[in-house]
Amino acid sequence: MTRYYVTTAINYPNGAPHIGHAYEAVATDWLARFARADGRDVRFLTGTDEHGLKIAQAARTAGLAPRAYVDRMVEAFVTMADRLAISRDRFIRTTDPDHARAAQALWQRMADAGDLYLDRYAGWYSVRDEAFYGEGETTLQADGTRLAPTGTPVAWLEEESWFFRLSRFQQPLLDLYARQPDFVQPASRLNEMRAFVEMGLRDLSVSRTSFDWGVPVPGSPGHVMYVWVDALANYLTGAGFPDAGCDRWWPADLHVIGKDVVRFHAVYWPAFLMSAGLPLPRRVFGHGFILNRGEKMSKSAGNVVEPVALADRYGVDSFRYFLLRSIAFGQDGEWSHEAIATRINAELANDLGNLAQRTLSMIARAGGRVPARGEAGPAEMALMEKAQTLLSHCREAHAAVRPDLALDAIFALVAATNLYVSERAPWSLRKTDPAAADTVLWHAAEAIRRIAILLVPAMPERMARLLDLLAIPEDRRNFIALDCELRSGVELPSPVGLFPRVETDQPERVTSQPV
Repeated sequence: MTRYYVTTAINYPNGAPHIGHAYEAVATDWLARFARADGRDVRFLTGTDEHGLKIAQAARTAGLAPRAYVDRMVEAFVTMADRLAISRDRFIRTTDPDHARAAQALWQRMADAGDLYLDRYAGWYSVRDEAFYGEGETTLQADGTRLAPTGTPVAWLEEESWFFRLSRFQQPLLDLYARQPDFVQPASRLNEMRAFVEMGLRDLSVSRTSFDWGVPVPGSPGHVMYVWVDALANYLTGAGFPDAGCDRWWPADLHVIGKDVVRFHAVYWPAFLMSAGLPLPRRVFGHGFILNRGEKMSKSAGNVVEPVALADRYGVDSFRYFLLRSIAFGQDGEWSHEAIATRINAELANDLGNLAQRTLSMIARAGGRVPARGEAGPAEMALMEKAQTLLSHCREAHAAVRPDLALDAIFALVAATNLYVSERAPWSLRKTDPAAADTVLWHAAEAIRRIAILLVPAMPERMARLLDLLAIPEDRRNFIALDCELRSGVELPSPVGLFPRVETDQPERVTSQPV
């Protein structure tokens, strides 16, 4: 059995989760569930990044100790993961004791390699980004403030710091990109990283002394790890590093992250690992943003939308489906209440829901048992050929980290099955040739079975219900069982609707969260 270790970026819990957090979690959950259904041994990691100056300041503003603050804030991210059926194997917190041990072991390996040295840092620092910027990367505003490339304010900072010899890894990183052109995806992100590295790399400040909310630097009292060394090490923690046997899961097969943190994962992270003598992750995929009227969701912009509220309003699986289907993974995409409702009504209620309802209702009226397969004609053979090739298309989409393409392929079969039923008209055949009607209904139901199994990673609860209606045993709902065709004569439960239509005329509401 091949293994598959997939991770999200860990979320910064200085505010409530928004739709962007949900998008990354649902997409990565689809990847993990698909791999499990395909017979792979899966480890799926998500969690929260709980250290750093930004958290310390937010805790102080809230009148709480940092640990009490993060304990409270993390609850919302766990609730989101539970509500959205995120099938993680671990929800990691960077305040977990085993994480501190892993981060310190990584640090020690880099120190032993001679890639850490003590100096003083003086430069522009963004608290919101938890990042240092060179003066040439910042922009001086008319009012005298200075902004980072991300638009966040920066302040001049001077303090003693440990530095990582990032400059040493310029050529090794360029060699990596040339040797493994799919290391960063989509390709446009790799091109950005290559251009960034080609401009030259400066050594990186990797510790702080101006606050103490972080993982202590081993052997250096008063220093805590700069947040990105701490945060990135979570992927090793999740694999069991530094304990024996961590090579069962490390290296990770895929890091799924937002495009705004690609530099940290595609430049700093592989450099840290090279220094530590550890294998590199196989791929990093930087997805796009969920936009609201063309703007990125952010707490500071006040346009945050609560994903749990959307799941409550539209249903968890319908909301998951919208996120996966509506946006080409890797590109930016827009959301709106109207777009969600339109997608649910057109594709789930009308196309898939109606196909299942009318097929199963006709079977119920004919006795409530899986009909006889009968002799397949050209129309049946054409439909089954589409159904039998669907898995290969979905596997290609999974390998490309494109859940949207997998759903495109599945719903092409939904459309083909609807057309098949309409053209073959089993309700009319029932009057003149009952055996032919049974043949049509068997083939339609068999196509629905295959569709449902392949849709489980996207809509686990609703597709479990549909497979119940087809009387498919629990052990025959994975991809290995796709070729286990429906058995004639099996009694089916009474059909029920799966996807109620939703209203589209309700006003759009955006829930703002405090910064």
